[in-house]
Amino acid sequence: MSTSLERTARDLASAMAGLDLKGRIRAIEAAIPGRLVFTTSLGIEDQALTHALAMAKGRTEIVTLDTGRLFPETYDVWAETESAYGIRIQAYAPERLAEEAFVREEGINGFRHSVAARQACCGFRKVEPLGRALDDAAGWLTGLRAGQSTNRADTPLAEADEARGLIKINPLADWTRADVDRFVIDNYIPYNVLHDRGFPSIGCAPCTRAIKIGESERAGRWWWEQESKKECGLHVHQPEANVQPGQEAAAFESTPPNSNLEMAR
Repeated sequence: MSTSLERTARDLASAMAGLDLKGRIRAIEAAIPGRLVFTTSLGIEDQALTHALAMAKGRTEIVTLDTGRLFPETYDVWAETESAYGIRIQAYAPERLAEEAFVREEGINGFRHSVAARQACCGFRKVEPLGRALDDAAGWLTGLRAGQSTNRADTPLAEADEARGLIKINPLADWTRADVDRFVIDNYIPYNVLHDRGFPSIGCAPCTRAIKIGESERAGRWWWEQESKKECGLHVHQPEANVQPGQEAAAFESTPPNSNLEMAR
């Protein structure tokens, strides 16, 4: 890993720690002179960041990974966001031949056959398009928070991403979900209506359900898998290519349970 990359990430994280979101955006753009990319999933954290970036009118590009399996409500908030801020969110789609091959070999919902199949689906729908989105980028902004799951508990404000040769920045890493909700409410930010229906974390439609009372925020993502495997590969440094015994998918839960959790508004 480049020592200068590590140093820049460490210094940036230190500088961001005492700033509000507006100040953090300014600090990021001042610290990293190269191409900056924010990848939004159009979830509530990312909507907060989109608002801050749009208001800053800086040089950070806002892009999204259009997997082809998103909820209709996600496409609705995408269009609403572009209209509200007068921006375009650039889409990166799966490579056609990879998608066709997967569906031909595994079936339209073949990602439920095993963890390996699901990781393969995430691979061509998310990881490969992300690689294109971050091509030549010096900095990558995300909406990750430490409180989203145990897998993300040590999320820093900024870190050196050795594999991609850039600095990964998580401006909301130390925010709570209550902080995010309040920011969205106070600033009249468009958000996905599924958040009001018990979906704190929203991904592809067939791989996301509402959470049950008492479950963690990301419990509804790939809910048929063991908790330790519930990442798509975008935010892990070394995604596991092989599935060990005992990590195969559990029985598919055909009817997602409803949740009584709602975001106060």
